[in-house]
Amino acid sequence: MPSNVHAPATEHQAPTIVPRDKLDFGLEGDIPRFWLDNDPFKTRFFDALSTLFPVGERFFITCVRDFRDQITDPKLLQEIKDFTRQEAQHGILHTQYNNRLQAQGVRVDRILAGQERRLFQIIRKIASRRFTLGITAAAEHITAIMADTFVQRAEVMQGADERVRALYVWHAMEEMEHKAVAFDVLVDVAKASYLTRAGAMLMVTVLFPFHTFKIMSHMLQVDGFSRWARTRIWAKGLWWLYKPGGLFAPLAGRYFEYLKPGFHPWKHPVVASYEPWLALMARTTPVDASNQLMARLSAEQGLPQ
Repeated sequence: MPSNVHAPATEHQAPTIVPRDKLDFGLEGDIPRFWLDNDPFKTRFFDALSTLFPVGERFFITCVRDFRDQITDPKLLQEIKDFTRQEAQHGILHTQYNNRLQAQGVRVDRILAGQERRLFQIIRKIASRRFTLGITAAAEHITAIMADTFVQRAEVMQGADERVRALYVWHAMEEMEHKAVAFDVLVDVAKASYLTRAGAMLMVTVLFPFHTFKIMSHMLQVDGFSRWARTRIWAKGLWWLYKPGGLFAPLAGRYFEYLKPGFHPWKHPVVASYEPWLALMARTTPVDASNQLMARLSAEQGLPQ
C-alpha cells in the first residue's frame, strides 16, 4: 500500500470543502431563452457547459473513488467525501437546469447518452485508472481557473438572468473549494507520472472545447438561426472567447502552470470574492448573495449595474 501523507507543499491555506444542498435558484421560473446579455453565443456557451456537467461530475467522482481504498490519511478521505457530495449536488442542479433546455428542443438526452458512452464505455474501458484520474485532475484544473473568471470579472456575467448567474457563481465557488482533491489523489496516492498528468491534460484540452462547440452548434440550429446568422454569431462569439483580454486569454498562464513539475493547485489562493460570497451565503439566499456580490464587483470595476 502506498504511503499517502496528505501534506502537499502549498503556499496558501485551502478553504473548507462545504457540501451545500437544498439550494433554490428558481430554475423552474420564466428564464429568458438568451439569458446572458440577450446574446445567443454567450448563453449557449454556458448552456453547453451545463449539459456536460451531470455525466462529467459522475465520472470525476468515480475516478477519484477508484483509489479510495488505498488512502490512509483521514483528512484526504474526508475531502473526498465532501468533494463527492459537492459534485453530486452540481449534477442534480444542472440536471434541473438542463430540463429547461430539453423543453426548448435541445437534445439533452442524446448529449448525455453520447457523453456516457465516451467517458464510461470507451475511456474507462481503454485507459488505466491512473490516466482517467489524470483526466479528472486536468478537468478540475480547467474548471477551477474558469471559475475564478466567472466570479472575479463582473463583465463576464453582466446582463445575465440573476437565477442562472447565481447557479454558476455557486458552482464556481465550490469548484475552488475542492480544486486540489483529484490532484492530491493523483500525485500522493496513485503516484501518477508526469507523463500521465501531461498526457491527460492534452486530451482534456482537445476534447473539452470540441464537444462544447459541437453542442453549441446543435443549440444554435435548434434556435432557428440561418447558416449565415450562425456564422456571424460564431465569429463574434469566438472573438469574445479568445481575444486579448477575452474570456480565455487571461487564463493562459494559469493553464500552463499545470504542466510545471512542481505545480500544486493551492499555489494560488481562492479569489478575493470568495470570502464575501461566503459571508453573504450565511445570511441570505444564493440568488441574493450572487446579486450583492456582483453589484459590489461591478462598482469596484467601474461597470454599470
